[in-house]
Amino acid sequence: MEGEQWKSFLAPYNQAVEELKVKLRGIRSQYELEHSHSPIEFVTGRVKPIASILDKAKRKNISLSNIEEGLQDIAGIRMMCQFVDDIRFVVNMLKSRNDLEIIEERDYITSQKDSGYRSYHLVAKYPVQTISGEKKLLVEIQIRTLSMNFWATIEHSLNYKYSGNIPDNIKVRLKRAAEAAYSLDEEMSQIRGEIQEAQAVFSRKTDKK
Repeated sequence: MEGEQWKSFLAPYNQAVEELKVKLRGIRSQYELEHSHSPIEFVTGRVKPIASILDKAKRKNISLSNIEEGLQDIAGIRMMCQFVDDIRFVVNMLKSRNDLEIIEERDYITSQKDSGYRSYHLVAKYPVQTISGEKKLLVEIQIRTLSMNFWATIEHSLNYKYSGNIPDNIKVRLKRAAEAAYSLDEEMSQIRGEIQEAQAVFSRKTDKK
């Protein structure tokens, strides 16, 4: 594909990401208006760069004519939660939406990857309205805690630096860091009530100013 063809191909994916970011951030705003704990801390999204699409398609032996079906993460949404329990709530909430058709889920929290990676992945079909009609696109949604996201971001950077071949000594330290991150999540869950009460008080004070 040439430059203009890529731009045309990726345009619906950009639309899907922008629409979903607005919709999912809106949920957090609704909780804030009710002074209730939001299971969503923040939402980000991106469309995979062309170079990354080509690299992944090559690694997975997917032809360019089949990347729409073969690559599930051209459009990616990431949802961060404060607590591990919030993740399950968000997953169930996404499953109940009528604008998302969940076609696959991968629970890397109950069954973490060997590297220590933890996150919950959903692959969904999302309908985008274009001038040519409705187009259903695959979108990958990752739901994780803030500490899981911190760890995953670092691991991703190291994978990029070492082209996927992270030295063994760093792998060991990463695994320890993953365990520490999960331990932090567990500790925070133990004092969840105190944290939420403090945040609610702070929110009310801020609103009065």
